Amino acid sequence: MGAGIQRSEGESVSLLVLWDIDRTLVDTRGVGRELWAEAFEEVTRQPMREQAKIDGSTEPVILRETLELHGLPHDRALFERFAQALGAAHVRRAAEFRERGHALPGALSLLSALATRDGIVQTVVTGNIRPAAQVKLAAFGLEPYVDLTIGAFGEDADERAQLVRTALGRAQFTAESAVLVGDTPADVRGGLGAGVRVVGVATGRTSADELRTAGAAEVVEDLSDTERMLKLLTG
Repeated sequence: MGAGIQRSEGESVSLLVLWDIDRTLVDTRGVGRELWAEAFEEVTRQPMREQAKIDGSTEPVILRETLELHGLPHDRALFERFAQALGAAHVRRAAEFRERGHALPGALSLLSALATRDGIVQTVVTGNIRPAAQVKLAAFGLEPYVDLTIGAFGEDADERAQLVRTALGRAQFTAESAVLVGDTPADVRGGLGAGVRVVGVATGRTSADELRTAGAAEVVEDLSDTERMLKLLTG
C-alpha cells in the first residue's frame, strides 16, 4: 500500500494534481469520526465529549484544540501516540469504510482518466495522517491512481500551506506546475499560500460562492463531469 507510481524513463511530467481527500474524493459517513473518538479515548483515557472544528484542518491542530476543549495538556509525544492509535484503528476497521462510506460522484472516473494522460502525476495534500489516508483511498479503489510517496499528510505540518510546499518539494515541482483540488476555504488558502492554483469542489460543507470568495480559480459542484474537470485541471 502506498507504493510510488512508476514512470517510464524519459517521461516528461508537466502537471502535479494535489488532491484533498475528505469530502473532496470520499465521504466516510461518520466512520472517521468514530475512529477518531476511539483513538482519543485510548490515549487520554477519557471519552471524547466534543471535537474541535475539522473542516480543512490537520490532525495535530484538531487534536490540540480538542484536548483544550477537554482541559487536557498537549505535546508532540501525545500526538504521536494518538496518530499511532488512529492509524491502527483505520487499518482494523477498514471494511467499514467500504460498507458505510462511498467515493464522491466522478472521483474514480476522474482519477483514472488523469492517470492515462502523459505528463500528469497525482498525489494528496491532506490533514489525515498517512495510514488513514491510505485506508480511505484504498477502500474506494482510488489509491492506485495517486503517488503517496510524494504526498503530504497531517503528521508533516500543522498548516495547509506548509503541507502544499512539502508535497511540491517531495515531487520536485514548482508551484506554477501544480493544481490543488479541495472542498474548504482552508484548502483554497493553503494552495494560494504556496502559490498553487486551486479548483474548489462544493461537495463538503462549503458553498460554491464561499469557495470563490476564498480565492479558488474555478469552482464546480462536484467531480461528475469528467471532461470538464480534465479541461479545468490541465488547461
